[in-house]
Amino acid sequence: MAMICHLLAFAGFLVPFPGGSIIGPLILWAVKKDGMPFVNEQGKEAINFNITVSIIAVVCMFTFWLILPMILMFAVGVAAIVLIIIAAIQSNEGKHYRYPWILRFVK
Repeated sequence: MAMICHLLAFAGFLVPFPGGSIIGPLILWAVKKDGMPFVNEQGKEAINFNITVSIIAVVCMFTFWLILPMILMFAVGVAAIVLIIIAAIQSNEGKHYRYPWILRFVK
């Protein structure tokens, strides 16, 4: 279930607004957090990571006419895909994974 929490972030690519990748992990975390401590921890990590990526995406969208935000958004998108896959693999193996450089809103 913890792996699914991380992989549900890819549903955000199907939802046409920033923050769409938060909804899937948030729902799974809310349902399973009390009965599964590992899902509770990894769900919070996935939610915090996706909130951070969404904030970066919104800032880049508002400054789309500049070149640097477009390069940053591309780099963040690629990094997000790679980090989500790494987190899913680690959590599937039962290892605790913490995303680097994220804001931790949900504690």
